[in-house]
Amino acid sequence: MRLDGILFDKDGTLFDFSRTWNAWAGELIEDTSAGDPDRAKRLATALRYDLGARAFRPDSPVIAGTNREAAELAVSALPDWTVEAMEVHLMERAARLRQVPAADLVPLLGALRAAGLKLGVMTNDTEFAARAHLEQAGIDGFFDMVIGFDSGYGAKPEPDPLLAFARAQGLAPERVAMVGDSTHDLIAGRAAGMVCVAVLTGTALEHELAPFADHVFPDIGHLPEWLAA
Repeated sequence: MRLDGILFDKDGTLFDFSRTWNAWAGELIEDTSAGDPDRAKRLATALRYDLGARAFRPDSPVIAGTNREAAELAVSALPDWTVEAMEVHLMERAARLRQVPAADLVPLLGALRAAGLKLGVMTNDTEFAARAHLEQAGIDGFFDMVIGFDSGYGAKPEPDPLLAFARAQGLAPERVAMVGDSTHDLIAGRAAGMVCVAVLTGTALEHELAPFADHVFPDIGHLPEWLAA
């Protein structure tokens, strides 16, 4: 069946998760803890971040969760913060982050647009940070719609924000591919009735994603060849 649209996750899909977020999180923990090693340890434990390895643990809820969920975890370790203040802190710090692309994005997205596909982004990050990251990467103009967990449609793994993209673009869900690096992405895609494509540029392994996916690729750079076939 021909596809009419592709909806991308952001972190771990358009951008390589580990190469982008691991070092940033270490710096965030240090700065937010104000040099107090006990606070840093508590915060790292709450976020499931390995201070020694300078990396998120594979089971960290932050990887696929919303900014609100990350803020709630952080405040559980640092109760002198409010969740609302932590949300703003995380959003503003994240928006300044330079993302590492998972593929050569400009020609890739240009080719997909030239093929007549509607393109969107649905991330459990904030819409504010998502738009900042897309603009920094010079790819914001390729997307017909950008949805964050706070855009008013809900968050993955619920299908509602995916269906909102299809509805806004006038597309049948079964003719849209949801492309992501986590089971959150794929569960949402399956519930929305979309084609589910997994990529391995996040933290999840192929055997973890394959049961939820119609296709598994090393990265999104493999999409044009798959679509042509």
